[in-house]
Amino acid sequence: MSGFLKIEKLAKAYGAARPVFADVSFALDKGEFVCIIGHSGCGKTTILNVLAGLDTASSGLVFMDDREVAGPSLDRGVVFQGHALMPWLTVRQNIAFAVRSRWPDWSAAQLNVQVEKFVAMVGLSPAIDKKPSELSGGMKQRVGIARAFSIAPKMLLLDEPFGALDALTRGTIQDELLAIVRQTHQTVFMITHDVDEAILLADRILLMSNGSEHEGIYTPGGIAEVVVNPLPRERKRAGLHHLPGYYELRNHVVDFLVTRATAH
Repeated sequence: MSGFLKIEKLAKAYGAARPVFADVSFALDKGEFVCIIGHSGCGKTTILNVLAGLDTASSGLVFMDDREVAGPSLDRGVVFQGHALMPWLTVRQNIAFAVRSRWPDWSAAQLNVQVEKFVAMVGLSPAIDKKPSELSGGMKQRVGIARAFSIAPKMLLLDEPFGALDALTRGTIQDELLAIVRQTHQTVFMITHDVDEAILLADRILLMSNGSEHEGIYTPGGIAEVVVNPLPRERKRAGLHHLPGYYELRNHVVDFLVTRATAH
């Protein structure tokens, strides 16, 4: 299997006879944006946590840049639905903490240049010296995104980072994320429940099925289908539904979620 990130026969079981998912194999190329979509309980977050080094699989292997993933690393930036900011630190200090972890020998001036660059990139320069309690939910998520990008990870892992935001804020940050990813050529693996979000952001969409039992035989969940996004890569949220092929793609993913997301 070629690719910058390689997942080979990944499985997770809490009880030996009923793995949540099994035989999950896929790859991401460098600079590719891949979304995974599926119903709750199919194991999407477990897969992301294994890629992040925050969880272990029951079997299978994960390689990034030809090295096996074993434990957390600054080579992988993670953004969760909760912003996970340190409430006693300002925006500047939260991001500086991460940057200092990555480059401990940098001077204060180098550190500050890096912090201010990524704060500006997410449009938060006026709030750089505010604490999280002074920020809206959307602003906190922007800080989380800026922090993840600021350490120059080889890969970004996003677990429904916009799930708790209102539609308008969510749309704005989606556009910002897309702009930053194009600017940095970042490799991204993202979990979402939002079909339009996946269509807007992803080069490919992994459709994941839940495990199920049929006539006494249990079938674990897994990757049921990989959908290549045929829409132009320079797409924007506002014009998404005008693009040829949009409705066919959307209907295909929705049909999977409604009728085929349970494994048989």
